[in-house]
Amino acid sequence: MSEVNAVEVRDLVKDFSTSFRRKPLRAVDHVSFTIAPGEVYGLIGPNGSGKSTTMKALLGLVSPTSGTCSIFGHDSSKVDSRQQVGFLPENPYFYKHLSGEETIRFYGKLCGMRGKALADRTNELLELVDLTDARHRRLGGYSKGMLQRIGLAQAIVQDPQLVILDEPTAGVDPIGSRQIRDLILALKERGITVFLCSHLLEQVQEVCDHVGIIHKGRLIKSGRLDDLISIEDQTEIVLQNADPALLEEIKQLVAKRAETTLLRTGKPRTTLEGLFLRETRHADSSRDE
Repeated sequence: MSEVNAVEVRDLVKDFSTSFRRKPLRAVDHVSFTIAPGEVYGLIGPNGSGKSTTMKALLGLVSPTSGTCSIFGHDSSKVDSRQQVGFLPENPYFYKHLSGEETIRFYGKLCGMRGKALADRTNELLELVDLTDARHRRLGGYSKGMLQRIGLAQAIVQDPQLVILDEPTAGVDPIGSRQIRDLILALKERGITVFLCSHLLEQVQEVCDHVGIIHKGRLIKSGRLDDLISIEDQTEIVLQNADPALLEEIKQLVAKRAETTLLRTGKPRTTLEGLFLRETRHADSSRDE
């Protein structure tokens, strides 16, 4: 029996009504992708591209005009599909008078946790997000990065199988961004599936296994990150301790030079930013033709 996908979005369309007698605004236009269990998937695109609408449709926060979304095989429009889902919105709202510890305990109680199990989980999460020393500080005194980390802690308080993050590092300084990226990788190590929406391409490139590029409501490119940023018509050879003469006759001389090690061969990489700009420009030019 094949493994059930963590996320499956099939031919998703979402239209929004506009003013009288005007055509509906199509925010998502026949988008399809899957996310395997345990992987980190990044949906990237500029503001207004449809990535947040796609995420909200998956969470059941908006109803699709057509198409389907499922979470571990369950229709995402049903409440029971969200029992194993943690969510961190772009601008989470917290009660600023509560401390970090009180915040986690509050959300834990909402998930039905009590007593020693809740206390142990609170301590575990505070340590995971590196806020143990700030556990008694009110959230009103937290930095943006600290708020995002406490938000991530509340998103996983019930130990979900899938975590959905909307712009998790937006407005966060470089140190805070690094801490959040490390937390995403820590979730992956625990076998948790992560669905990440962002426009910060460099950060996505550091943590994602698969990437989808959404532009003007359409998914214009999707696949393994390593495959997408490979330059197909070029090959690179990486050598250790190579001298200039060796580079001139590399294929013939590598085997003869004991002091030189051929580390790897393959396709050189572009950046995710370069891929994104190339594909969006191509999509725009195709529409204009």
